[in-house]
Amino acid sequence: MTMSDPIADMLTRIRNANTAKHDTVDIPASKMKLSIAEILLNEGYIEKYDVVEDGAFKTIRVTLKYGADKNEKVISGLKRISKPGLRVYASCEELPKVLGGLGTAIISTNQGVITDKEARKMGVGGEVLCFVW
Repeated sequence: MTMSDPIADMLTRIRNANTAKHDTVDIPASKMKLSIAEILLNEGYIEKYDVVEDGAFKTIRVTLKYGADKNEKVISGLKRISKPGLRVYASCEELPKVLGGLGTAIISTNQGVITDKEARKMGVGGEVLCFVW
């Protein structure tokens, strides 16, 4: 069965695994999902990610990050913004701030998939993929 929104599926898998306090979660791989996982790693929301090849298929194994005990979650929220039915674009002047700058907005630009802070610094806008806080 084909999936209409693979990025929303990735975010939902991470959200569900985080709620269930799992250590890792497997996600079918794509270039866009790899760049989102790279941003989550650089921003400190996940511990690490690996690309696992299983025959013809590649999967991303994301290791989730928790506080001192597993009751303290590093990712408290993930939200998909731009959906296939309603795309959301923003110029560099109107890029959103998540929780007043405490969270991260992931933006797909012509410079690649970057955070909202990097997009402001570079002066580029693009499609607002998701919010992480």
